[in-house]
Amino acid sequence: MSFLSLPSFLRLPHFRDLVFIWPWLLLLLLLVPVLVWAYLHIDAKQRTTALRYARLAAATGSAPASASALATASNSAARHVPAILLLAGITILLVAVARPQAMVVLPSRTDAIILALDVSGSMRATDVKPDRMTAAQNAAKTFIEDQPGQVKIGVVTMAATAAVAQTPTIKRDDLIGAIDRVKLQNGTALGGGIVIALDTLLPDAGIDVDKVISGRSSFMLSPEQRAAIEKFKPVPPGSNSSAAIVLLTDGESNTGPELLVAAKLAAERGVRVYTVGVGTKQGATLSVDGWSMRVRLDEEALKKVAEMTRAEYFRAANAADLKKIYKQLAARMTAGRGRTMEITALLAALGVVLALMAAGYSMLRFNRIL
Repeated sequence: MSFLSLPSFLRLPHFRDLVFIWPWLLLLLLLVPVLVWAYLHIDAKQRTTALRYARLAAATGSAPASASALATASNSAARHVPAILLLAGITILLVAVARPQAMVVLPSRTDAIILALDVSGSMRATDVKPDRMTAAQNAAKTFIEDQPGQVKIGVVTMAATAAVAQTPTIKRDDLIGAIDRVKLQNGTALGGGIVIALDTLLPDAGIDVDKVISGRSSFMLSPEQRAAIEKFKPVPPGSNSSAAIVLLTDGESNTGPELLVAAKLAAERGVRVYTVGVGTKQGATLSVDGWSMRVRLDEEALKKVAEMTRAEYFRAANAADLKKIYKQLAARMTAGRGRTMEITALLAALGVVLALMAAGYSMLRFNRIL
């Protein structure tokens, strides 16, 4: 079982990117080989003394004493255990002196996710088999299946306008049904999709949806919503670990609010917007009702959205790529976020524990501290 597949309450922190505040103090580790040499030298002298005593005891007929001395002089691995534990503890304590820092990844998960799906007519293109829309639907279902059961997932569709196809729920059958029911339409309102997804995830996040989408403030706002809009203060991008948006499209935004304006709203609320571009790099020519049009992916805009919100951009050239990307996203959203912190105390505690274990083992086995 992998770290990501464990329930969140059973996962342990893990570390990466180890650095030291006082790296020059790592020179103290040169003492470790000296200690090893000293131990081996003292051990050799003790074995020589024990063997001499054994021979003397044998010559004087003291058999029990001779057997005891021979046992002491024997090359038993058990007698080295205390020294090994102590040396390991000292080594770790010397590393701790250099004040190590590491990226500590603590277990966490995303509590609510919105899948924002492009359902514009260009999703009929067959450069991704069997067609872009079917491949996107299948990949979205894979993503839903890979999420922990307690994670709420919602579905927003984007064409000329954006709409909520399924409010966030833990009922996977409802989500699958919503994805299966999507219908292709004209237009691509990617910015509107992000705004509607944000409002669905964070209804009290201080967003006047009507004003952002149409330019006119809504008269239906409650006093609480107006107060939230007035009191809103931006947070660092990507800081909201409990909510995320996955936006999938095969084209470029051509209606509704500006895509980067909507991305700014998400960034100010700490919500990451992972963007997935579908289609081949050269695009495809689509023929509908006697009209032909070239559909091409606006990768630069999608990359910018991901960058602004501290998320990632992915491009899928085929159905297999798309499923793989959605599996990667499912894993990322159940993984913890990392932060750099000093782990000196942790290493010092480990070093002390090993030293105490060395003393305890020696007391139990040999009736001496070391």
